[in-house]
Amino acid sequence: MVTSRLPGFYKLTLIERRRLAEASLGLPPGALDRALEQGGLDPETADKTIENVIGTYAMPLALTLNVQINGRDYLAPMVVEEPSVVAAASNASKMIRAGGGFEAEADAPIMISQIQLDEVPDVASAREALLEETTKRELLALADAAVPNLVARGGGARDLEVRDLGDGWMVVHVLVDCRDAMGANLVNTVAESLAPRVADIAGGRIGLRILSNLTDRRMVRVKCRVPASALEGEGFTGEEVRDGIVRASEFASRDPYRAATHNKGIMNGIDPVVIATGNDWRAVEAGAHAWAAKDGKYGPLCTWRVGEDGALEGQMELPLALGIVGGTLRVHQAARFSLGVAGVDSAQELAMVAACVGVSSNLSALRALATVGIQRGHMALHARSVAIAAGARGDLVEIVAAEIHEAGTVTVEAARAALKRLAPDAELQAAE
Repeated sequence: MVTSRLPGFYKLTLIERRRLAEASLGLPPGALDRALEQGGLDPETADKTIENVIGTYAMPLALTLNVQINGRDYLAPMVVEEPSVVAAASNASKMIRAGGGFEAEADAPIMISQIQLDEVPDVASAREALLEETTKRELLALADAAVPNLVARGGGARDLEVRDLGDGWMVVHVLVDCRDAMGANLVNTVAESLAPRVADIAGGRIGLRILSNLTDRRMVRVKCRVPASALEGEGFTGEEVRDGIVRASEFASRDPYRAATHNKGIMNGIDPVVIATGNDWRAVEAGAHAWAAKDGKYGPLCTWRVGEDGALEGQMELPLALGIVGGTLRVHQAARFSLGVAGVDSAQELAMVAACVGVSSNLSALRALATVGIQRGHMALHARSVAIAAGARGDLVEIVAAEIHEAGTVTVEAARAALKRLAPDAELQAAE
C-alpha cells in the first residue's frame, strides 16, 4: 500500500530517495533508474515528437509527500525548476493531513467542441432548428461517428448547446465525454466533422471549429481543514497564523493585483503535476485564469476562512482537463512513469491530485506571508542553486548554501568567496 508519509526524505541522497520511493510504490529496485534515464526522452524520439529539434531540455522531477485525498495516500510527481515549491507543498500537505486530509471530487470529463458561424440570417430560428429533438439526435450521431474509438471506450457526444453572440454570430457547443483523454484532438475532430451540417441547418458562414479551454463542464472541487495548532511556528501561535491566512485570502478577493499572485501560487502546485504527467499546462493555465474572471472581475481560485470549530478551512473550484492516455504519454517514458507514481485510475482522479497539490502550494505561500515573509524559506533553498552556479559540487553545495544563507548574502559572488575559502581547489576547477 502506498504511503506518502516518508519522514526525512529530503535528507537522503538522490539514490537513497529512489530506492525508498521504489519500496513505497512497490517497484523493483532500479525501476526509477531505467525510467528516468536521459529524462525519459531520448534525442531520437524527441526529434520525431516536435519540429526543428536540436536536443532535449531537462527539469527536476520530484515527489510531493504527505498528500492524502478522500482517505487515500498519493505521491504526487512534480516537474518544476523553482526552489521551495516541492518542499512547501509537502509541508502544507502534512498540515492538511492533520485535519483529515483533502476531500475532492471531479465532474465527468466533458469537453466543449465549438463550431462558430457568422452571417446567420436568423439566429433564433437557427437555434430552434438545431435543438429540435430529431435534428439534435442526428447531430450527436454524426459526432459519435467521427470518433468511433472514443465511443467504443464509453465516451462520445452527450449534448448540444447554441449561444447567440450578437450581430448574426452564433456558436454551437457539442459536449463530448472524453473519458480518460484530455480530449483536444477528439473535440477538434468533432467540430470539423459537424460544421458543414450545422451550417446547412443554421445558414451563415462557417468560422472556427475547435475546442474551448474554458472547460467549465470538467470542474474539480477541493475542500480541506487545518487545525490551528498545526499552523503554529516561527514565534506565531496557530490562531495568529490562521487569521493572517484568512486576511490574505480576503485581500485576494478584494484586489485583482493580489489575486493574480495568489493564483500563481496555486498553479505552482498544479502545473508541475500537469507537466510531470505529460499534460498540457498551457491549456490548464488558460482555463484556470478564465474561470477566475468568470464574474467579470478577476478573483482567487482558492479561499480560506475560519470554521466553526476554529480550524482553518480552505476550498477551491476550477476547471481542470487532464488525460492519462494519448498525447505525450505515448512517447515520453518519464511522463508514463510519473503517471504510475501518481497511482491514478482515471483522468478525473489525476485532476483531483493536481488540484489538491495546488491548494497545498497556496496554503504554504499564505502561511509564509502571514508570518516571516515569503523570502526566508525560499532563499534557503535558492541558496543551493546559487552555490552550484558558483561551482560547488557534492557536499560543498550544502555547506556553501548554508553559509551564504546564514550571512544573508545569497549571491553568486558570496558563494564563490565561500567556496574559495572552504575548498580552493574545487573553486579553481569550477572556474576552469
